[in-house]
Order: sequence, then C-alpha cells, then structure tokens
Amino acid sequence: MPRPLVSVVLPVRNGGALLAAAVASILGQTLRALELLVVDDGSTDGAVAALPADPRLRVLANPGRGLVSALNHGMQAARGAFLARMDADDESLPTRLERQLALLDAEPGVGICAAQVEIVTADGPPAAGNRAYQDWLNALTRPADIRRELFIESPLPHPSVVLRRAAWERLGAYRDGPWPEDYELWLRAAAAGIGMAKPDGILLRWRDHPGRLTRTDPRCTRRRLLELKADALARDVLRGRPVLLWGATDTGALLHDRLLAHGVAVRAFVDLDPRKVGGRKRGRPVLPVAAARAHADAFILATVSQRSVKPAIRADLAALGRVEGEDWLFAT
Repeated sequence: MPRPLVSVVLPVRNGGALLAAAVASILGQTLRALELLVVDDGSTDGAVAALPADPRLRVLANPGRGLVSALNHGMQAARGAFLARMDADDESLPTRLERQLALLDAEPGVGICAAQVEIVTADGPPAAGNRAYQDWLNALTRPADIRRELFIESPLPHPSVVLRRAAWERLGAYRDGPWPEDYELWLRAAAAGIGMAKPDGILLRWRDHPGRLTRTDPRCTRRRLLELKADALARDVLRGRPVLLWGATDTGALLHDRLLAHGVAVRAFVDLDPRKVGGRKRGRPVLPVAAARAHADAFILATVSQRSVKPAIRADLAALGRVEGEDWLFAT
C-alpha cells in the first residue's frame, strides 16, 4: 500500500456498537489517501474483531495499558505526513479530513487543525451547559482567538484534531500525568508557538454520554485542570511577573495556591463585590477594581468562570488600559 497522506489514530477499549460507525466515517472520507490505526486497549466485547476488512485499516494491540499508551503507540506506528485523531464513539463528517488539510495547506503557520463540532446525545439535543460549551468551542476558529482563550478550558476537541508530523515530532509524545493528555499537549503547543485553527463548518459529531472520560476520569476534575493551567502559566506565560487575581473566588484561591507553589508572587485579589473589598483572601488583600491601576507591572488572571460576565470583565480591563493576551488572561 502506498504511504498514506493522513494517519488516523483511534484508540478503543470495548467500543461496542458505536465503533463500527466511527470506523465507517473515517473510511468513507472524501480524502482517500489515509490509513486508520485502530489501537485495541484490551477490548473484550468483540467489536474490534467484527470490523470489516479494508486495506487502509490496521488493528494494533496496545503493548501497554491505558489511553495515553494507546495514543502514543498509534502515533509511533503512523506513516502519514499528517496525524489525525478519532474516537470510537464519534462520527466524522465525510469532508472532515479534506477540509482540514486544505486549511493546513493554506496556512503554513498552523500546526494543529481541529474542527467545529456538533455535540450529540442519545436523548436528543444537548443540555444548556453543553450547548454553551459547543458555541464557545465553535466560535474559536482563528489562531489568535484560540490562544487568547486557551486557559479558559481546552479549546480543541481532541477527536477532531489533525497535526502536521513536524508539529508532533517537535512536541513529542503525549504525557501520562494527573491531567488530560490532550489539553497538556495544546498548552505545550502554544508555548512552542505552534498555531492552532479550525475551518468553518461542523465536521465532527461529538458524542456525550455518562461514560465519557471527561465525566468519569479523575484527571478531568476542576482541580486537576486548574493545576495544569497554573503550571503552564507559571512556566510559559508569567515568566517572573507578579500577579493580580481578578475574582476573590474559591477558584482564585486554588489558583493562588498552585501559583505560589511555583514561586509566583501573587500580590492581591481584585473584586467588584463591596462585601469582599477591603478583606483578605489567602492572606492577600482584596482590592477594588480601580486599585489595579497601581499595579501596572502585574499580570492579571481573571478567575470568574461565568460566561455571562466575561464581556463586562473585558470592558473593565480595557478601561484600565489592559490588553488581553499581553498583560491579562482569563484563567477559567
């Protein structure tokens, strides 16, 4: 078989009835020059053995155990110039890979191309929280937008991504740690200056269900995500700058603790609530918004997670002469 243009890595453990549809959605792509590597992570349900024969399909046994091991094994076996991801319970629309490679061809500064998604459930449309999350994900298509909101939460749906091989080799393998392996990789990519983007239009049906790893895996808890973000902020963004935490919240307190462990100088919290202003949080003063002007050298991390109030926070910080991405960011 000729060397494929794209290698698609699909790890699976007991994919059940959904696996066949996920595989068919890749083998049915309009871009035909691909290989699909199904990495079996100890399945016992017979779904992998029941997959149809296709010269572009290779089934690999994971020599280790777990998702990160399976992902790295598939990436190491991949032969394509581009490396794509797929999950066993999702469905790629037919033009997904063709559209993503067109973007990568047109934009050499982009090393990772994800996709806009439709979140689907067995019970119909997703709940309001997932609809808001979907809208947020799909609004972030350009590299500057993704980089600006990278620390709110992971802006790239993992099963939708395509990476240039050069970007993958520069970043190295997925890391197996107490946090989501995909988000950790995107944070490293941003630190390395690798652009991330998405073409316009839904290209993946992303299935939500009670057994989804983001709901069940302890690596995906709020605390673990915050620790991962704090580590990357301290290492790659702050670089010795003191910090003001915008929002005297419980999340702000957790971020304070993790940043402090990295030696970051957290000067104070900033809050609008008059009941909090003048008090202390984690031993730091809680300042009114206007007082932030006296700390022009400090980087501001906003820790208020409600999407509805983010425009007001942006307006307040703009009024203080702050530029998002240069001297302040949302951290939740």
